[in-house]
Amino acid sequence: MAPPPPLAASTPLLHGEFGSYPDPSLRLALTLTPQALHIQKLRPKPEARPRGGLVLLTEVSGCCTLRSCNPSDSAAYFCIYTYPRGRRKGRRKATHTFQADGAATYEENRAEAQRWATALTCLLRGLPLPGDGEITSQLLPRPPRLLLLVNPFGGRGLAWQWCKNHVLPMISEAGLSFNLIQTERQNHARELVQGLSLSEWDGIVTLSGDGLLYEVLNGLLDRPDWEEAVKTPVGILPCGSGNALAGAVNQHGGFKPALGIDLLLNCSLLLCRGGSHPLDLLSVTLASGSRCFSFLSVAWGFVSDVDIQSERFRALGSARFTLSTVLGLATLHTYRGRLSYLPATMEPASPTPAHGLSRAKSELTLAPAPAPPVAHSPLHRSVSDLPLPLPQPALMSPGSPEPLPILSLNGGGPELAGDWGGAGDAPLSPDPLVPSPPGSPKAALLSPIIEGAPETPASSEFLPPTPDGDPVAVSPGGPLDHLLPPLGSPLPPGWVTLEGDFVLMLAISPSHLGADLVAAPHARFDDGLVHLCWVRGGISRTALLRLFLAMEHGSHFSLGCPQLCYAPARAFRLEPLTPRGVLTVDGEQVEYGPLQAQVHPGLGTLLTGPPGHSGREP
Repeated sequence: MAPPPPLAASTPLLHGEFGSYPDPSLRLALTLTPQALHIQKLRPKPEARPRGGLVLLTEVSGCCTLRSCNPSDSAAYFCIYTYPRGRRKGRRKATHTFQADGAATYEENRAEAQRWATALTCLLRGLPLPGDGEITSQLLPRPPRLLLLVNPFGGRGLAWQWCKNHVLPMISEAGLSFNLIQTERQNHARELVQGLSLSEWDGIVTLSGDGLLYEVLNGLLDRPDWEEAVKTPVGILPCGSGNALAGAVNQHGGFKPALGIDLLLNCSLLLCRGGSHPLDLLSVTLASGSRCFSFLSVAWGFVSDVDIQSERFRALGSARFTLSTVLGLATLHTYRGRLSYLPATMEPASPTPAHGLSRAKSELTLAPAPAPPVAHSPLHRSVSDLPLPLPQPALMSPGSPEPLPILSLNGGGPELAGDWGGAGDAPLSPDPLVPSPPGSPKAALLSPIIEGAPETPASSEFLPPTPDGDPVAVSPGGPLDHLLPPLGSPLPPGWVTLEGDFVLMLAISPSHLGADLVAAPHARFDDGLVHLCWVRGGISRTALLRLFLAMEHGSHFSLGCPQLCYAPARAFRLEPLTPRGVLTVDGEQVEYGPLQAQVHPGLGTLLTGPPGHSGREP
């Protein structure tokens, strides 16, 4: 039987009358549509034009059902957690609690509250609702089980605080099941995922900058079962200073550009909604023959110089990149090198602009349209080992579909504690939609997480130390690079080669180079392309600065800069001819010398939430 056609955005799915909590004398008419919950006041004074009565589902983290602790209260309740934008454009948490009291018995009111909560949860998670069938909690699958990896030193040391104050409450509101581990050193996440029993987890989410996800992906590809391991969905919640992939996820979700806490809340909302997308990965072979996998970028010249130089100013957070850019412009360098690439067989997703860019011999230049060290402990520290102010079940709840055991998400009530009408009013307690099944991880914990040893020889596990003295881990596993001859061998026919002086060369997979830098505005997570952007020597400092300012809006290709060139490719080779320089992969410095890379389309899976559309945000 063919699936039912998609519902129109304004199609009413449920309609009913409810009381408001904590003031049940306030009567409300609720209408649920595929995109919003409409709230209209009926009594004491009806509203002809409701104000503030629209709750967009894009701003909802989750919902739960509740009951009164007073046994004589026959009403049931359901609660919705939302994060609307305030007057200053920042998101603020708001809780809506509704009282189902239209029936004489608690059981009937409970069924009505659960019907609404189930329908809302299905809409949030993209689950189909029966066309004419009964809406029951049986429609809901078990909650996803997520492993959260937190770098406590990310984002000027604020990552752990942001995690406690924002992320954990939101995913608890969404009813997601999770366990949380703090990383303690470089490559700790890589070692953890190598020893992980992946069948027990539905996703691995990093709370840091882009570097922690780099470790996770390369750890998955370093496993003997890498072909299955790399299919594990991975996600990122931006708690670091470099949040390029989160910026791309934010754009994919239909949200306006954001930074800091707003970007974190946007990405957390998308994670709560569920949904994944294939993710292209770039296999990068370095001069020593070692290989690593990139989800973001390979950079040489100005971009890599700025990135590595900014490490000295890490205490400034994201402002370190601004300061380093100013210093880099003051001491602008050019680098001689040779860039070769295998052009894409298809045109870019966006049309080229009316004006043309400079074109060298055999050079494709299609421009897309704008659019502190920690001592190692033999055992990792999971959240259950840490002295935290949050209730223990709120921090570690693998497999449990229940709302929080107490109405506390952040050391206090989730807006309900302040809503109690007084000492005579009984508070509410959770009334789960789906009871925990016997043998769930609440009763039988998941397998312990161990730090696995790589299955490959030690000689291929790490690269030679970088100039900073820190080894950069590389991955010897993964698929074969069928488009690439051995590094140093002649390239096959069909490749384009250009040699000259470069200010920068950037090979980028997603759209964003930073949370607020849209380097390839037309790029998609699974377009099967690496987007090559380079700037030739001869550009002025003013023109280069103008390019980066325009990149904030993805409009740099429309400036008509003759030194800026672009080509979509399937593979490329970079041969620096300048004896000294800096190369980075996903913002991490690697050994300097020739390298080559090939795109592996859809090799990974990224937790992105549902795709958005233009005009999604008011």
